[in-house]
Amino acid sequence: MGDKDFYSRLKIARKEAKESAYWIKLLKSSNPNLEIEIDKLLKEAEELRKILSAIIKKF
Repeated sequence: MGDKDFYSRLKIARKEAKESAYWIKLLKSSNPNLEIEIDKLLKEAEELRKILSAIIKKF
């Protein structure tokens, strides 16, 4: 896998993490009784997005 391909896949992964956070937020609004568990998932999605963003910036 070349650098351009790797960079492209990183950007896709970051986009997917952002989209996952969006859907988790929607899930949270419709399931207030699961707020603690959903908050953990949301935090993980945001952390993953930040990690991927940091890697992309170094490219």
